[in-house]
Amino acid sequence: MSYRTYQKRTAALAFAAALAGSAVLMAAPAAVADVVDVNYQCKTPIGDKSAVSPIDIKSVKSGSGYKLTMSFQKGVSSSPVELGKGAMNPSAVIKLGGADSGTVAVSGPANSAAIPADTPIKINDLSGTYTPKKTGKVTFTAGVLTIKALGTTTTCTPGNNPKPSLTLDVTAAGGGGTSGSTQSGTDTGSGLPQTGPEDSAIALGTLGGTVLLAGAAGALWLTRRNQAVRR
Repeated sequence: MSYRTYQKRTAALAFAAALAGSAVLMAAPAAVADVVDVNYQCKTPIGDKSAVSPIDIKSVKSGSGYKLTMSFQKGVSSSPVELGKGAMNPSAVIKLGGADSGTVAVSGPANSAAIPADTPIKINDLSGTYTPKKTGKVTFTAGVLTIKALGTTTTCTPGNNPKPSLTLDVTAAGGGGTSGSTQSGTDTGSGLPQTGPEDSAIALGTLGGTVLLAGAAGALWLTRRNQAVRR
């Protein structure tokens, strides 16, 4: 084998190893999301009500934490009287599971238009910030929903023990401990469902580039060593 052929083959092997390492990293998703039907049991000023709403929880990486957005695809309660613009204020909690525990408070804007009497109340998107305390897979599940309107409070509790709407693979801020967990939810095919795509892609690209540079450095060392031997 000629010296020039040896150089080309060594560089090709280093590049192939870098690509293989990046492919393995890309195969492991950082998030799994699912739209989950939540059967809310509501305590209202005029009696008990129930309604099922599909719940979607998404996240976007923000600094050392994540901005969570909880979306309701159907109304969960109604009012016997019309609710004027700005009369209804919703909030909720998202339950943490897996590697972390506790709840995240989320809230949203008041209704931007009047809601007719006896019409299902469509809840605007609710948002809040989650900062990881543990490292590992963390699940996010719809918790209690609270609706305040016209001086009254309606509390809606999930009655069907819903499964998580989102699972994130997180790293604790400040280097918190790790804890094992089981991944929940079904991949909807979106890969990273608005869950820090910029940060995740940059991190994977940076690591892949590091592997590539390491391979090239190894090839250069071998080449120089071979040159030294030839002298």
